[in-house]
Amino acid sequence: MAARRDAALPGQMSLFDVIDAAFPSLGQRLRPASPAPVPPRPALPPASVSHAHPQADREIRLGDCRVAYRLRRARRKSIGFVVSADGLTVSAPRWVGQGDIDQALQAKSGWILRKLTEQRERHQHLEAARIDWRDGAQLPFLGATLALRLDTAVVGAHLQHDPAQGVPRCLRVGLAQGAAPTQIRDVVQSWLQQEALRHFEGRCAHFAERLGVSVRRLRLSAAQTRWGSASADGSIRLNWRLIHFSPAVIDYVVAHELAHLREMNHSPAFWEVVRSVIPDLDARRAALKSPVLPLFD
Repeated sequence: MAARRDAALPGQMSLFDVIDAAFPSLGQRLRPASPAPVPPRPALPPASVSHAHPQADREIRLGDCRVAYRLRRARRKSIGFVVSADGLTVSAPRWVGQGDIDQALQAKSGWILRKLTEQRERHQHLEAARIDWRDGAQLPFLGATLALRLDTAVVGAHLQHDPAQGVPRCLRVGLAQGAAPTQIRDVVQSWLQQEALRHFEGRCAHFAERLGVSVRRLRLSAAQTRWGSASADGSIRLNWRLIHFSPAVIDYVVAHELAHLREMNHSPAFWEVVRSVIPDLDARRAALKSPVLPLFD
């Protein structure tokens, strides 16, 4: 630390000491005032949420979140951000300093936190859909919860109803208790597809009569993003995963596709056709938006 200008060497008196001795009041006025103490900066509250990349080697606070991210140095001209299921990866040129990286992260904090939250919610959604294929596992069927029971006395799969209410209660699968999860899954999936086709055939016949259309062919689909489709030749495809939904929701999809046999578009006239048989179509359509369906992959 540098010495003060008025500091005296050992054994010597400073100028201010001489003035104080001769003119006490003048010395007090001339002596510079001591600087006011600087109050300590208040500490930031602890971050409440954290997102950590498994290979993180850097950490930054964005809003009220601690984000641990992976930094990659690459031959590129700008700083890039990638948010994946693992978390945030930052790619930066080798010549860019950490301060510039931090500044870029703060500038994009809103987008980064939104994408990290979306990835976390997607992971939670997938975990909720994961089924432990064993005796006692549960899965949705026609809007109800169906329990699986392994029973070697059964051939294939047999649906057992609640004797009091008459609703599906459990599915007895003809496999031993030690059956492999993939075996159980495959038997259940095959049974669900058969039940879906049977149910869809009945509902297509019902709505075809009400709408005055003819269904020439009905097939099951396993599309990832579509619940159904219709062709002008009278062919209908319905996603077999609809069997997880309530009958009311299935009816909406069936009526929707059959209405296309009269209006091959989504014009107001088309929606009037659908509404003629499904008056509360908005509520039923909303139930298709974010379902938690069991994973079969």
